[in-house]
Amino acid sequence: MIVDLAYGRHGLSVELPDDATTVVAPRYPAPAADGLVEVRRALREPVAGPPLAKRVHPGQTVAIAICDGTRPQPRHIVVPAILEVLAEIVDLDDVVVLVATGTHRGNSDEELEQMLGTEVLGSVSVVNHDARDDASLTNLGTAGDGVPIWLNSRWVEADVRITTGFVEPHFFAGFSGGPKLVAPGLAGLETTLVLHDASRIGHPQATFGVIYGNPVHDDVRAIAAATGVDFSCDVLLDGSHEIICAFAGDLEPMHAAACAASRQYAMAPVDRRFDVVVTSNAGFPLDQNLYQSVKGMSAAAGVVEPGGLVVVAAECSDGFPDHGPYRELLRSSESPQQMLAEIEAREVTIADQWQLQIQAKVQTQARVGVHCAGISADDLRAGHLEAVDDIGGYVSDELARRGPGASCCVLPEGPQTIPYLI
Repeated sequence: MIVDLAYGRHGLSVELPDDATTVVAPRYPAPAADGLVEVRRALREPVAGPPLAKRVHPGQTVAIAICDGTRPQPRHIVVPAILEVLAEIVDLDDVVVLVATGTHRGNSDEELEQMLGTEVLGSVSVVNHDARDDASLTNLGTAGDGVPIWLNSRWVEADVRITTGFVEPHFFAGFSGGPKLVAPGLAGLETTLVLHDASRIGHPQATFGVIYGNPVHDDVRAIAAATGVDFSCDVLLDGSHEIICAFAGDLEPMHAAACAASRQYAMAPVDRRFDVVVTSNAGFPLDQNLYQSVKGMSAAAGVVEPGGLVVVAAECSDGFPDHGPYRELLRSSESPQQMLAEIEAREVTIADQWQLQIQAKVQTQARVGVHCAGISADDLRAGHLEAVDDIGGYVSDELARRGPGASCCVLPEGPQTIPYLI
């Protein structure tokens, strides 16, 4: 069979054996007829609490948190819809849009234009959050299980704080969107390192689809509640990044409703494990680098046989990436097993170790091969990964080696579809 994988901007078609392959894809309903109209409706008809127009008053300052460029959030739709409402109440000079980068790099001017459009950039201030710039952060004590709270000062000082995001299953926070736009999105590095320490990331409930009882999400939610969010708007997206539906209102009930809908569309039961699992990383922008592509590996890990093979198709146009310590850390250990042991024994969390912890855990369960354009075969092998040129041939050879009855599962949308055992 021919399977189309979400890969880069244009996709990738692979040929796999018909009789051995099971395809698990999201069960998306049709997208909204008009995404802007749907977002406007959500702003007027929130899940809980009054509409946005009733939460803002003349003379107030407003901060709006948005996802960074590694996420397919339809910022060009959501932000203008919010600004339409705000423009009737406050001076747009008193509105700032904060790019919730977490620990990622800031977005360039060109990227911001692609993300938001020239009209938004010309009407309000847009600022990249910088988790490592102590001068731009404010300390607000602790929350949750002793997490020190350092947040972006522009966010803290605003009279009205609005989060915007999109919701899909997340590999250790349960679901994306909602309170994650506050922390780690607008948090200082110290806050993020605690939220992502080895004990939280290694907890069995720190996984796809789990919010309550998940130590990562419990603390993220506690930070948002303790520091205040006045209004939130999240959307659900289909495989083409079109808006299916929008949710708005008070943060926690809004996010709970969005997560319930996402669970129906994006989580799929399967009745067995597979010898080979082929996954993508949901295409651009999520597959820009190998660091982000750990999400696709993690989605596959839930249904691969112990000792099996995971093959990830991720373009990695931004490489590992080169900024941040991920590449250096990946190559610093002699094996995934050693890497995992070092992380679990480390007393002080260091940046990017959480991604490596999950990747190493996957690699101790199964071999991992990567098909990409942005990283050489030698560099992949130096990171304990197999370089895959021809996915179809690689999988066919593996199934033949394993003999009659060998099985393959394909996740064309990668972490936008999370299979789970029943």
